[in-house]
Amino acid sequence: MSSSVLVTGGAGYIGSITVERLANAGCRVVVLDDLSKGHRAAVAEGVPLVVGSVGDVELVSRVLREHAVDSVIHFAAMSLVGESMERPAEYYDNNVVAGSKLLEAMAAAGVEKIVFSSSAGVYGEPESVPIRESHPAKPVNVYGDTKLVFERILEWRSEASGLRYISLRYFNAAGASENFGEDHRPESHLIPIALQVAAGTRPELVVFGDDYDTPDGTCIRDYIDVRDLCDAHIAALDALDRGQKGIYNLGNGEGWSVVNVIDSAESVTGKQIRRRMGERREGDPARLVASSSLAEKELGWRPAHPELGDMIEAAWKWMLRCPEGYPE
Repeated sequence: MSSSVLVTGGAGYIGSITVERLANAGCRVVVLDDLSKGHRAAVAEGVPLVVGSVGDVELVSRVLREHAVDSVIHFAAMSLVGESMERPAEYYDNNVVAGSKLLEAMAAAGVEKIVFSSSAGVYGEPESVPIRESHPAKPVNVYGDTKLVFERILEWRSEASGLRYISLRYFNAAGASENFGEDHRPESHLIPIALQVAAGTRPELVVFGDDYDTPDGTCIRDYIDVRDLCDAHIAALDALDRGQKGIYNLGNGEGWSVVNVIDSAESVTGKQIRRRMGERREGDPARLVASSSLAEKELGWRPAHPELGDMIEAAWKWMLRCPEGYPE
């Protein structure tokens, strides 16, 4: 494993648990986060937090040098599909332009390894399921396109310089660790919204469309336990150290519909979750399920917590411990 890692977006949901697991493994970690979505309290005790933008070349270069960083895990991004369709310029500025500045700072500091938190949203409406890395990349929303554009930047930078990268494409993270969980404001993800309804802190859940070409008419998505996702990023760091690079899907190989998820949340919590049907969201494909066979073969990774109910139970336990999320 790398000796010193910069985690951008390390005060966010997946980033914070990755930082926790890196620190527990004995790695030196520094977090860069502008706290627009992240939380100070989500950064593990003893881990330095630098508040700032990945697009600030001078700041990032200084952090990389001062902490003798040899690898970067890049989570920092705007990530809401619906919002991306309404505010495309902001998404390209943050996810592509600022990301390019991060690469510029890495080059200035002599850091050549990066693991990129991408999205299987780069594939768009799938031609076959489960989706493999060879599937055509045709994003149907701005968010997915920004991820694909940045992947192409990584590839060209790799061809032109010594940059080594691994891009991890995945869909929905779920669950929590014992200490850290999901706290977006406002919350937009299905599982925490369902649990908020179960907890009585939200009146109802809106299902965005029930007329898709799926068994129950609602969208089907791949859910991965957040702890497994974090371990995949750490496995990717190890692979970079072995000289590997490339793109890998991370998935369970099966998906659950919105109705499946709500029903499972009711089963875990023992509470009725009030729901109502709403209109489709622009840019939402009907079915997205990723194959992770290549990651299993080349990164040695496979989900250790593949059951949806286990993910929801972990998220529920964290919500009960932290009913108002992180303190501000």
